[in-house]
Amino acid sequence: MDSGKSLESIQVLLVEDNPGDVDLARMSLENSKLKVALHVVADGEAAMEFLRKTGRFAGAVRPDLVLLDLNLPRKDGREVLAEIKADEDLRRIPVVILTTSKADEDILKAYDLHANCYITKPIDLNQFIQVVNAIKEFWFTIVKLPPNGVSK
Repeated sequence: MDSGKSLESIQVLLVEDNPGDVDLARMSLENSKLKVALHVVADGEAAMEFLRKTGRFAGAVRPDLVLLDLNLPRKDGREVLAEIKADEDLRRIPVVILTTSKADEDILKAYDLHANCYITKPIDLNQFIQVVNAIKEFWFTIVKLPPNGVSK
């Protein structure tokens, strides 16, 4: 693994309001030879508080990767993505859209907002686990991630 994270945990922020999908993602990420620390928030406002280390998330770690659902309460994933990519301190954090939407307009909007990739959640349990494992394999063993905490 060449991400610079081999001796420490890989920090993942999952922004997901479906408890079942959270459990599946957690199970997939924990059953790994990689050390993954999964942080979960259930809405877009909490995601931005976590990323900006404000309020109840003042002590939050900077994630190496954000897994972002589009359909969220309080602030949807499109708004969260736009805020992340417009923020000089956050924009280099890779954001993977992981959502049920197959709509072309959502896919185009996500890439227009500089999502790093767009994945449609499979409905099948085993396929969902395979997708999360593929994300983990790609982002944490193949990709060279930016140094955590470096903004410029």
